[in-house]
Amino acid sequence: MDRIDIHVHVPRLEYSEMVSNQTAESSAVIRRRVEEARAIQYRRLSSYGLYCNSQMGHKQLKSICAMTRDAQDLMRQAFTKMNLSARGYDRIVKVARTIADLAGSEKINGQHIAEAIHFRNNLRVV
Repeated sequence: MDRIDIHVHVPRLEYSEMVSNQTAESSAVIRRRVEEARAIQYRRLSSYGLYCNSQMGHKQLKSICAMTRDAQDLMRQAFTKMNLSARGYDRIVKVARTIADLAGSEKINGQHIAEAIHFRNNLRVV
């Protein structure tokens, strides 16, 4: 599974959710946030000849993806407990960097790492 970055299980909606008046975030708002994150990535990576986080190699990850102390600690624990390969480690950091970009954060924090790990572990055998 090291070759797939994100695994998402999408549960079936309940009837009450379908008829609810509660509105979700609009596609236009989401699109703007994604475009802003992509622009951040391009500015950060263009000097390397890259344009998005998924293109980074391990060397770029080490020099570009600054992490807070809690992010480093969580990544260290995940590496050991999840028996991650180097590829698995890199994939989690790339996804966490993208999550941080979407949040407008310069550094990857523990919450970004936790969310990236969740996407990796969200496998479901059907």
